[in-house]
Amino acid sequence: MGSIFSLDDFLDMTRRRALLIFVVIVLGTLVSLGLALSKTHEYESAEVLQIVQPKIADDFAKSTVDGSSARRLQMIQQRLMARDMVLEIADRLGVFADQPDKRDSEKVAIIRQAVKIEGVAAARDGYTDDGTISVLTITARMPTPELAQRLAHEFGTRTIELSKQSRREKANETLAFFQAQEQTLAAEISALEDEITKYRNDNNLSLPGSVAFRREEIATINSGLLEIARERIEVERGMELVEKNERRATADRLRGDFQEKLATLDAQSELLLAKKRELEQLIESSPGIERRLASYDRRLTQLRDEMERIAGRRTDAELGLRLEDDRQAERLTVIEEAAQPDFPVTESRKKKAVVGAGLSVFVAFALAIFLDIRNPVLRSSAQVERELGFKPVVTVPYLDTSARKKSVWGRIGQFFSRKPQGPAPTD
Repeated sequence: MGSIFSLDDFLDMTRRRALLIFVVIVLGTLVSLGLALSKTHEYESAEVLQIVQPKIADDFAKSTVDGSSARRLQMIQQRLMARDMVLEIADRLGVFADQPDKRDSEKVAIIRQAVKIEGVAAARDGYTDDGTISVLTITARMPTPELAQRLAHEFGTRTIELSKQSRREKANETLAFFQAQEQTLAAEISALEDEITKYRNDNNLSLPGSVAFRREEIATINSGLLEIARERIEVERGMELVEKNERRATADRLRGDFQEKLATLDAQSELLLAKKRELEQLIESSPGIERRLASYDRRLTQLRDEMERIAGRRTDAELGLRLEDDRQAERLTVIEEAAQPDFPVTESRKKKAVVGAGLSVFVAFALAIFLDIRNPVLRSSAQVERELGFKPVVTVPYLDTSARKKSVWGRIGQFFSRKPQGPAPTD
């Protein structure tokens, strides 16, 4: 420590550096007071929201809004902190009414820094974390308690509205999607049924089991042809008998009748044979027709099954939307409304001033000691004896022979301390 080894040395150094110590302490205290007075107080207010579970269990009425509540709240927070939303809230509450020249970017940065949204995870169900949030705390820090309370309450209200709006939009989108899918499938089924009907009409398949029906019809035609052949044989034998047993005139008359009947039988036979050939051609092409019909049936069955599944999901989506409209699903509710804070959360100005003054004292003495160490001088007999090992015989004090300039206060005091001179003696 240079020349300071005792309390007397420290007091001597203090007397020698008193002016420096005083100036540093005064300047440091003034700076501390200025900084403390320039620092504005900040007040903090918080609004607590709770995530209420659905009133109806998912086993009975499942909501169409899936995903963890943490992710949904994160998306809501991102929408809340969007530039347009922040500026709208700031203008609505008049946060910067006394600062009209402040730029929008600065306003957004201040609001984003002043408002914090924190969630508390719910207790785990087993060993897995499903990302469920139980409590959401919205904290706002502002220069006035009224503004802090209003800002926290506004963000809490917006959070609840955005949560309700986002859940309802998700439920509406889900319902609209399944309704569109159902309409698309209905149109596909109708078009496929029309195509099947046209194909059946084009291939004369108006009734199911037409191939078997054609085979039965061919068998009937064969029976008809056989009956015609038998009748023809009977007619021909009858003609032979008439020619043998009847007179020529009678035979000629009866022969005409028999020939007319044979012509009728031939015409019926030709008609049945033509129908038979047509049916046989259709039966020959029936394997390809059956495969095409089977393909149609499979496609139609698939579409109808998918239609049933979509209809079930559409019903669930309608139920989910009804739950959202009736506020029966998961929702946010206020359990602790933002209140006006009674005390600022920033550090006390007095404390800052006192700490600054104490630091100024420390710096003043440290600077004085540093200057004393840079100029190590033996200033007392005790220091000489300690440093050199022998006691000095004579100690000569330092005498300043230069004429001292009197200060202004000294001159004023000398002026008032003069004694008035008496009258001059006379002879």
